[in-house]
Amino acid sequence: MEQTLTQELIPVKQSDRILSLDVMRGIVLFGILLMNINGFGLALAYEDPTVSGGSTGLNLYTWMMTNLFFEGTMRALFSLLFGVGMYIFLDRLLKKGAGIKAADVYFRRLMWLLLFGLIHGYLLLWVGEILYQYALMGFLVYSFRSMAPKYLVITAVILFSIGTLWNFIDYQKDKKWIAKVEEAQALLAKGEELPKELKTANESWERREAKRSPEAIDEHNTEMRKGYFSVVAFLAPTNYEFDVNWPYRGDVWDVLSMMLIGIALFRWGILTAEKSVGFYFTLAGIGYAIGLAINYYEMKLVIDDSFSLLSFSKSNITYYWGRAFLAMGHVGLIMLFCKAPILIWLKNGLSAVGKMALTNYMMHSVICMIVFTGVGFGMFGKFERYELLYVVLAIWVLQFILSPIWLRYFHYGPMEWLWRNLSYGKLHALRKRSPQII
Repeated sequence: MEQTLTQELIPVKQSDRILSLDVMRGIVLFGILLMNINGFGLALAYEDPTVSGGSTGLNLYTWMMTNLFFEGTMRALFSLLFGVGMYIFLDRLLKKGAGIKAADVYFRRLMWLLLFGLIHGYLLLWVGEILYQYALMGFLVYSFRSMAPKYLVITAVILFSIGTLWNFIDYQKDKKWIAKVEEAQALLAKGEELPKELKTANESWERREAKRSPEAIDEHNTEMRKGYFSVVAFLAPTNYEFDVNWPYRGDVWDVLSMMLIGIALFRWGILTAEKSVGFYFTLAGIGYAIGLAINYYEMKLVIDDSFSLLSFSKSNITYYWGRAFLAMGHVGLIMLFCKAPILIWLKNGLSAVGKMALTNYMMHSVICMIVFTGVGFGMFGKFERYELLYVVLAIWVLQFILSPIWLRYFHYGPMEWLWRNLSYGKLHALRKRSPQII
């Protein structure tokens, strides 16, 4: 019996894949790069365009459009899709009668993903790496696998609320800090000595400003244009800080919440394009109306206060809600696209990109490492923000062309194949016996 079960534990066949999920995965992967490119090519400018890359003219409009429509929402949808993927993976194993071996394969799969994430962040030089975080949250998702969809959504809302409260507390702390800094600078202007508390606050502010100074940005740019091992050593502290702090500060409210929502939407048949056209129009309308209103409020808040620290801090209070509703708007629109009998070639291309999401995601880092660091052309810090969109477009076109060609000859992307082999503990065929049209 044990041997029979082991033989049945095989990866999902391409014919059994869900088209709408692959199309959505391809779209979201491209959207992720639209945001990540700022981290790949500019110093400390992912959030604040005034630090580097330009904050006027086309650069400002680029920041506005990406923040209004894509910032946070692409990561939210990526998290949503990951949760769905792990749920489907586990559910199919259980339906095959795998029993406790399903958990064995599930957790082994996540352990390898965690290692991929560490390699991706430290060795492929991407400090915005998310696979490590997904693996950690994936361990938690297992406990929610049997929860009813409505309770998954309720749990996600609770997580959003806790994250919102934490952001509000951080905003209050920032307000007090800035008040102390202003008081300290007023006393310094009068030539008076600062009390210890004000001196500490002012020194913290000066350290922050020093990291954002033109001199510091030039030094950052220079470091990123050096050879491979120099860049690895330069980014390692940032990777470490991210991996240590972000799982409890952000991932539970940012990532786990969307994974749970993704599982709920899948079990309701929303992510498989099973609902009516009217349903998806309603979902898109409500999602965009609320999500864009919140995002516009946050964006205007920041711009009106000249990109101040407090404006960013205050805008974070509503952050989780804006991205969640806007993500639902995107879901509605993408499902409408999947249901519409148009642009079949585009759906097929995006589906191929989505089937190779892990490979293509890590390929972003390899390409950008070559383009921006001293490993290749050393273009870090040399593009303005809007000019980075040209690099994004080039990578989109490259992956849109290469992914269907690869899948014509192979069952899986290279990283997907490796991940499956390591997860199941056995070697699976990679090359197809005869080329197929994808």
